[in-house]
Amino acid sequence: MSDVGTKTLGGKKKLTLKDAVAQSVGLMGPVFSIAFLVPLLVGMNASGRGAGNAASLSVLIAAIGVVGLGWIVAEYTRKIQAAGSLYDYVTDGLGTKVGTAAGWLYYTGMVALGSAILPMIGGTIHDTIQAEFNVQPFPQLVWDILLFLLVAVVMFFGVTLSTRMQLTLAMISLSVVFVYSIFVIGKSGGIHHIVTGFSPNSSPTHWSGVLFGVLYGVLLFTGFETSANLGEETENPKHDIPRAVLLSVLAIAGFYIIATFAQMSGFHFNLGSFGKNAAAPLFTLAGPSSAGGYGSVFMRRLVELVVIFDMIAVLIGCAVSASRGIFAMARDHSLPQPLAKISSKGTPIGASNFVLFIYAVSITLTVTTSIFAITGYPHYFAMFSWLSTYGGFAIAVIYLLISLGALVGLKDRGKSMALYFACAVGILVTVGAIFGSIYKVTEPTISAPYAAGGVLLLGLIISLFMTNTPHTQTDFSELKESEQGPLKI
Repeated sequence: MSDVGTKTLGGKKKLTLKDAVAQSVGLMGPVFSIAFLVPLLVGMNASGRGAGNAASLSVLIAAIGVVGLGWIVAEYTRKIQAAGSLYDYVTDGLGTKVGTAAGWLYYTGMVALGSAILPMIGGTIHDTIQAEFNVQPFPQLVWDILLFLLVAVVMFFGVTLSTRMQLTLAMISLSVVFVYSIFVIGKSGGIHHIVTGFSPNSSPTHWSGVLFGVLYGVLLFTGFETSANLGEETENPKHDIPRAVLLSVLAIAGFYIIATFAQMSGFHFNLGSFGKNAAAPLFTLAGPSSAGGYGSVFMRRLVELVVIFDMIAVLIGCAVSASRGIFAMARDHSLPQPLAKISSKGTPIGASNFVLFIYAVSITLTVTTSIFAITGYPHYFAMFSWLSTYGGFAIAVIYLLISLGALVGLKDRGKSMALYFACAVGILVTVGAIFGSIYKVTEPTISAPYAAGGVLLLGLIISLFMTNTPHTQTDFSELKESEQGPLKI
């Protein structure tokens, strides 16, 4: 592997719209999110507050807010096409100092999310096989190593392989859960109780509970913007990336609303019954009627399998996004230069190796220490809880900074009313999401957002002493066809 003598990724410029959509959908992890985050919406969280049976209404309102954020990101993708997209957007609106600090926070957040979900997948595979078949073909460490090798191979061979793998895994997972959700709604009679699922009166605390649910609903969409990181590697970034961002949000919003309604309907809008299965209500509903579900043992196992598929798609998406952003910051001299090294395949090999190193550290800490331990839970879950809280909080802060900066950075786009509305919505939902990340959260998890705040502050302090360097080229639309290379079939 060697530096190809250029500081732009890909070179072949061959990614398409579906690749960009795959990156955003893959990192959102819609099936994984709907399997484990709905209880937070309902009110099974640290604060004990939520939307109750009106969880679908909270998701709908959260989706509207995220569409506002999506509009801002889409407008920025027409202006800036670069590997470190979110970092560049904040820089454009709020200046180099804040942009650099934001980049540190955002991409450490992305690395943390990947570091969180890798051992979570390994532990889930291990425990699921043991629970379903009463066998242990490998210890958890072996599953972690296999996943690590999968990510390494995907990152080495380039983003095309990663997006196609994400697309395949996500489509299989989404199709299974979407079809089964429709089945549960019909079987449970939920079609006759649509008003119940979307009425604020269905929440124990009415609108207050619904809006509290929105705080967690925004977390469902975390990662929607990451297709923008592929701007340098996409054939037509000004056209495909904005469409990918908005298409991903709108399509997955519909899935979330239906799947959330299906879970509430499946338990007949009985919060007591839902609460007894709050660990994984989707798995209960997929099980046989004797266990409170509408399916069978085979269906439960199938749903468990596709959730794992979706988690792997999230893992790949995190690795791709983090490596592109770290590369971009190193290219702009905001991180050490070795991280800007590019392989002969046009991949960010320096940044990729760094991401893989952090993943290896996470695996080691998971299997050899008790750091961030939570009583009554396996250590891989405790690691996931802390690291994903850090990552989610970091991303919410960046969404807020982008919404604020867009008032300056996008003011010349000639869409003043739309801009003001989108920024207002973006600011409201991100402030809410940040509040939800810390409200009544206990140790050790509460230290995660504090650590993220510390990274942002440290980045601001260090950036004050850094020499401003011009950002590298961010618009690659004028490259000659010979420079772009062959288009992907």
